[in-house]
Amino acid sequence: MRLLKSCSLALLISCHWTPCYASELAESTAKAMPSLEALYLHLHQNPELSYHEKDSSARIAKELASLGFQVTENVGGYGVVGLLKNGEGPTVMIRADTDGLPIIEETGKSYASKVITTDANNNKVGVMHGCGHDIHMTSLVGTAQQLVATKANWQGTLMMVAQPAEEVGGGAKAMLKQGLFTDFDTPDYILGLHVSASIPAGKVGMVSGYALANVDSVDITVKGKGGHGAYPHLTKDPVVLASRIVLALQTIASRELSPLEPSVITVGSIHGGSKHNIISDEVKLQLTLRSYNPEVRLQQIAALKRLTQGIAMSAGLDESLYPDVYVHEEERIPSTYNDPVLVSRVRASIESEIGQDNVIDALPVMAGEDFGLYGLTAEKRPITLFWLGAVNPSQYQLSLESGNALPSLHSNQFAPDYAPTINTGVRAMTKSAIDLFNRP
Repeated sequence: MRLLKSCSLALLISCHWTPCYASELAESTAKAMPSLEALYLHLHQNPELSYHEKDSSARIAKELASLGFQVTENVGGYGVVGLLKNGEGPTVMIRADTDGLPIIEETGKSYASKVITTDANNNKVGVMHGCGHDIHMTSLVGTAQQLVATKANWQGTLMMVAQPAEEVGGGAKAMLKQGLFTDFDTPDYILGLHVSASIPAGKVGMVSGYALANVDSVDITVKGKGGHGAYPHLTKDPVVLASRIVLALQTIASRELSPLEPSVITVGSIHGGSKHNIISDEVKLQLTLRSYNPEVRLQQIAALKRLTQGIAMSAGLDESLYPDVYVHEEERIPSTYNDPVLVSRVRASIESEIGQDNVIDALPVMAGEDFGLYGLTAEKRPITLFWLGAVNPSQYQLSLESGNALPSLHSNQFAPDYAPTINTGVRAMTKSAIDLFNRP
């Protein structure tokens, strides 16, 4: 980008948030910020749960259509695909997720969500964008605006995807199943961003290679023979068996897997019994499994099946009473592997736009994101998801000095410093896309 000799008033406003890099893109983004902030506030105050993103997707579709995109709605549920063909060149896909979380917001902000709805179990729940998907959608629209405004500077096909149901791991699967890469276009590069609750606004975090984890939900039903609590010798106590299983599962990571391979097995729920002096017939466990390497994931599952069966056998249970281990394959989220070559290119683009000091090395996390699925299709297209700092810099510094933890993603107190976060997200994503179009 050509450097301007001076900053306009709009650009000076943007320099309040980040160092002043006097690019045409910085100036144009600064001018667009009032409308983008209004869009963000609307989306934040009107969140929708997974599989119910009707209004959110309609708003994104309307924004893209107004920019001249060929828009298709209801792809894989409430997914939106916008295509803009601008001559011969590569196809760059940019994805944002749209669903909120069943959380009552307690940020104290004047624009806090007050939405209350009924969930799938007929429970009344609050709804909040506690994972920054409102930032993601706003950045998507802002990036679309900037790329349309600079069509003379790039050639190719821009593919904007607003994906539903990320929080439950279903949206990417559904959109791909409905022909995202076959009925629309097959992207050459796939980009995404995700807000970070641990990086200051104005900065971007990059991870090369594995960035987010495999995620599996597992149910284990531990069976036994119930009876009176006063006569335990006449029973096969499933509470004791379940307790042995919980402890034994920890040896999978410590003694069966390489210490160089990250692995988490967490028992998040254990339920059994009904009264102090009754030994029940069964106990139910709910687990989450996390890893990066797909082979480690298979080792985790095989080991927990073997261990649970062995413990039941050692207790003298008949084979018909061995534990049932159910892996929710339909909810499985694969790890996100950021293509190292694409990461290098995207990093260089972002550094050229917001400054090298504002692009940092981030660490992989054990959270899950179905964005990884886009890189696992038969086409094996390179993907990169980068972290977008969202913490007010003053609050970030105060946290460092005090040692007090910042509100995390999915917290009812998570409140992004939205203006500089959106500004940085639009500039980082737009510059990355333009450079990919121009350097296929």
